[in-house]
Amino acid sequence: MTELKKLPAAFYANSSGKEPVREWLKDLSPEDRRIVGIDIATAEYGWPVGMPLCKPMGKGLYEIRSVISGGRISRVLFAVIGKRMVLLHAFIKKTQKTPKPDLETAHKRMKELKI
Repeated sequence: MTELKKLPAAFYANSSGKEPVREWLKDLSPEDRRIVGIDIATAEYGWPVGMPLCKPMGKGLYEIRSVISGGRISRVLFAVIGKRMVLLHAFIKKTQKTPKPDLETAHKRMKELKI
């Protein structure tokens, strides 16, 4: 199936092997995990994908925008590195604007991978 993916997703792993986005996904309910998973898969198979699913955040960072249970908004921040979509950071959005600490976390992880 991978050959059909235009931009296969990979999880960012820190130096101790932890994958923060995978761990975040595991903490979601099965229903929410399914919604986010479908949105990630849509981006993998249909890349490049624009709004409303994907939005460029600048400096090579993109977000996958999902509406999960209870009308909550989730975001998965990723970068295109090589021929992969690397899932860098994920969170439940509580304000209109993407919080600066979340953007900084994703940018920091992206820089680690590009060294």
